[in-house]
Amino acid sequence: MAYISESTIAEVQNRADVVSVIGEYVRLEKRGGRYWGLCPFHSEKTPSFSVDPDRKMYYCFGCHKGGGVVNFLMETEKLSFPEAIESLAKKLGVPVVYANQGGPSKEDKEREQKTETLEELYRRVAGSFHHILLKKPEGEAAKRYIRDRGISDEMTERFRLGFAPDDRYWLYKFLGKKGYSDALLGESGLFSRNNKSASFFSGRLMFPIADRRGRTVAFGGRTLKEGSTDPKYINSAESAFYKKRETLFAIDLALGEIRKTREAYLAEGYMDVISLHQGGITNAVAPLGTAFTAEQARLLGRWAEKVYILFDSDSAGQEAAVKAILTLRNSGLSAAVVDIQNGLLDYLGNGNQGDGAVKIKDPADILQNFGPEALQKSVKYSITDFEYLLKRSRSLFDTSVSEGVSQGVASLFPYLDTLDSEVARDSAVQRIAEFFGADPLAVSRDYRGKKTVAPLRRDVPRLRMNDELFLLILVFVNHDLYPKLRSEVSLEEVKDSGARELFIALEEWYRNDTPGIDDLFNRIEQPDLKRFVMEQAGSDAFKVNAALAADDGIRRIKQKGL
Repeated sequence: MAYISESTIAEVQNRADVVSVIGEYVRLEKRGGRYWGLCPFHSEKTPSFSVDPDRKMYYCFGCHKGGGVVNFLMETEKLSFPEAIESLAKKLGVPVVYANQGGPSKEDKEREQKTETLEELYRRVAGSFHHILLKKPEGEAAKRYIRDRGISDEMTERFRLGFAPDDRYWLYKFLGKKGYSDALLGESGLFSRNNKSASFFSGRLMFPIADRRGRTVAFGGRTLKEGSTDPKYINSAESAFYKKRETLFAIDLALGEIRKTREAYLAEGYMDVISLHQGGITNAVAPLGTAFTAEQARLLGRWAEKVYILFDSDSAGQEAAVKAILTLRNSGLSAAVVDIQNGLLDYLGNGNQGDGAVKIKDPADILQNFGPEALQKSVKYSITDFEYLLKRSRSLFDTSVSEGVSQGVASLFPYLDTLDSEVARDSAVQRIAEFFGADPLAVSRDYRGKKTVAPLRRDVPRLRMNDELFLLILVFVNHDLYPKLRSEVSLEEVKDSGARELFIALEEWYRNDTPGIDDLFNRIEQPDLKRFVMEQAGSDAFKVNAALAADDGIRRIKQKGL
């Protein structure tokens, strides 16, 4: 079996900038000698994820995941080690050389070829749907619908909108002529499970769904048949490279502006997002037919600090907004809610005229009835998430009676749970009491009484630092010092079990001449020890005058032996 050469692995790991690579996934800020951000592996509100550029490693003090740049790619992209190396090599322009003069294994080749073929298939299908919309007679109704909704030709091109023909068997015949096998088409998610040659989408306006790199991974389709009993919108089934809970519509198009402003607009559907982009709000995205998820919040949290929620003003939209607020807060993001109704009124009050009878429910309605400028100005009108929840709670309960006040107050307790600052929570309690005309102490008592107390976590026993463990961690994170250590100290002279395991890991790593810190960390068998080393690795105590500290540590071990 062929494998990637050690020289290729070494060159990739030497040239990879850990801050740049991880910075594509996590918004990092420099503090001291490290970079910090919100961990991409678990939900958190304050940054506990650190990147050490000197050691070329990362570590999260919350979930305790850590390693080097290759391990990070393996964790985030769910790649094997060879796949992560190949991905980095491609990004860095490093030719991949395979040992024993071979190439990737047959299985690797087949898997890679299958992925590339599916990506090409989706590109081809998206292009075909787009061509039918723009050039074929059967696309005229869909084109007319788009223009009636106020969507410009530029946005049609930008979002690669398309049309799936009414003939459910057209796509199967079309792709068959292009040489795609029945087996591949059966795995593509484009066809019915009950009828392998019948397209999943037919007679629908098509919205290609892309990942953050711009690769088409799925489709959304809207029926154009009025009065039809079919669902208005349907989405592709999930696949190996499409998980709707982890994907946001238009993330590829919005990412640049999100990174620049550190803000995002969260709309409810495809047409809303397209309308917002046409109105100049190019950092707008949407969930994919489901409630906004914690995974999607973490995805936004890689680049954004604040999210503006822009859901429909109907009851379902308001319920979704409340859930989104709590999800965002629990993921460490601040939130605000756009009040497009008042935003539009404010805009129209500036000398502009519009049909007051038009009912405005979402951004697409404003674009259709008042144009891009009205939309752009309207979405700038927002209130904080807390004020939104206060006002909504008053509208839901009869606050003229004590029971209604109690219910309204209690409805805000989930929001209080998302606040990790006692000062912020006390301030919110004061505001709730003022808003409902209640006693702050009574509100606080009710909250404390109804709050679910999480079970105490049994902490893993902490390792205790000693001279031997200090020396081995020092050499572990400054592994160029290991030849000196092994020439002066034997394993038998080291008595601490944790230090001995590190010594053995270093020796195995040294003898195998394996490049990269990931392989070194992976040789630590005890999870607690591995966690302890990662926590200590970024300390200045292991950076400043490392060679002198190693000499001192070796001398102490020798003295102890005497």
